[in-house]
Amino acid sequence: MEEKTNIIKGLSIEEREEVFVDIARTLEDTAREALVEGDAQFAELSINMAEAIWVNADELARDDSENAERVLLQATAMISQFEAVHPHRMVSMAVH
Repeated sequence: MEEKTNIIKGLSIEEREEVFVDIARTLEDTAREALVEGDAQFAELSINMAEAIWVNADELARDDSENAERVLLQATAMISQFEAVHPHRMVSMAVH
């Protein structure tokens, strides 16, 4: 994901917005997994960041690319932190 931060300046506005939407979706998935695994605090932080990105994706894509890159770095850091603590992703969240 760090590759995305290095090339964000070279992307069009639509492509930047797509990157932010993808990151927001990944944060939502991470929040869902964290909640299922019992980490409610991380889930809440992750979903709050995802919602903030969803709401501001257009502005982030159009405005200052330096600030957009900073937001992208923070989001990828949260995702990386979760993956470091939970290296084995859940296959299913079904409850039997």
